[in-house]
Amino acid sequence: MFDIAIKSKRIITPEGEKNGVVIIRDGIIIDVVESLENAGERLIDVHDKVVMPGIIDPHVHINEPGRTEWEGFNTATKAALAGGITTLVDMPLNSSPVTTTARAWDEKLSATKGQLHTNCGFWGGVIPGNENDIKPLIEKGVLGFKAFLTHSGIDEFPNVTEDDLRKVMPIIAKSALPLLVHCELTHNSQLTTGNSRSYQNYLASRPRKWEDDAIALMIRLCEEFNCHVHIVHLSSSDSIEQIAKAKQKGLPLTVETGQHYLYFNAEDIKDGQTQFKCAPPIREKENNDKLWQALKDGVIDFVATDHSPATPDLKDLQSGDFMKAWGGIASLQFALPVLWTAAIKRSCSLNDITKWLCENPSKLVSKGKSKGRIAKGYDADVAVWDEKKSFTVTEDIIQHKHTITPYLNQELSGVVEQTYLSGEKVFDTGKFLHLNKGKIILR
Repeated sequence: MFDIAIKSKRIITPEGEKNGVVIIRDGIIIDVVESLENAGERLIDVHDKVVMPGIIDPHVHINEPGRTEWEGFNTATKAALAGGITTLVDMPLNSSPVTTTARAWDEKLSATKGQLHTNCGFWGGVIPGNENDIKPLIEKGVLGFKAFLTHSGIDEFPNVTEDDLRKVMPIIAKSALPLLVHCELTHNSQLTTGNSRSYQNYLASRPRKWEDDAIALMIRLCEEFNCHVHIVHLSSSDSIEQIAKAKQKGLPLTVETGQHYLYFNAEDIKDGQTQFKCAPPIREKENNDKLWQALKDGVIDFVATDHSPATPDLKDLQSGDFMKAWGGIASLQFALPVLWTAAIKRSCSLNDITKWLCENPSKLVSKGKSKGRIAKGYDADVAVWDEKKSFTVTEDIIQHKHTITPYLNQELSGVVEQTYLSGEKVFDTGKFLHLNKGKIILR
């Protein structure tokens, strides 16, 4: 008794790669078996294509309501489906209002109606003075909270201080939710040369020390309050040692890096190419090689896109002014092929990719027992892809609202062919079969 079964020679399971059949009923994987007879039309044979859990991206800026001209639920969640992403988590900015109150949460969820094409959860925000809003947001079902230690880019979401964190961390720790932190502690020293089109100038303006000092602060507070701290988009390899030591002590600390820090190197970014601007910045090859090693060693837990799009005028492509351009990289649709393309060169396996894009992110969002694995009892959110096939990123295939991305014209390996939500095929070889099938994910 089952609804569908997916047969493949390459099923990525917690026990390793298997030749077999994934059996699905009522949106749940009921078994993974070696063979299945008399399945008829309900059997989908994908031959030697990779069958792995749907990707979970816990770091996405959808920007709706309020800044829907930047992105929006409709375009972002379609891009996710096309990239094999079955669950994403929306950041509390850059929407307006920012998700720092229960009322703003209600507005956010209302905005999803009729345009949620993949599963979506939500982070709440921590800003100065909103400590009384934390508990109501927890009661609404947030998956955790996000804070900035430097200016976020929008005035509605100001950065917090250590004193602000001391007010909210006991509440968050009691709820056993994670606190996600953008780690840069800025200071007023003049670090730039004045050439605003120079990428090296922009890189120098946000030194590794800013990250290292912020991470040191968060490790100290993590230990003091026994609060799960999650470092988002790590880019400074100089912090790897202190992170490793904190983990060895058993602190509840997790870390992500971004695809762009693993794929690009500062040496290759030309002046004026503001499509590469993000914060923290993409650093040198030597730094990024160390990030790769930390990821392989498990010091970095997983990889998330930090999809942060903006309108073309905000990226200042014509002027190429890194100091004025919006800092954010649009990449949601290409999370898998970007990471796989870079991973191939470092002899990483499909099991590594599954751990970094599916299994470990599921734990951060409190879904480690239901999502992120091809295993009995898990949700039948599945991505089917061809790891040998390659493609070139062109504007006509991009599902994001805007086509500005540093991945434009890059040749990537790994083509997503099918995406399943709760056992239903919703995307197949470039076509959306069923839209608005996404569910709101609550804690």
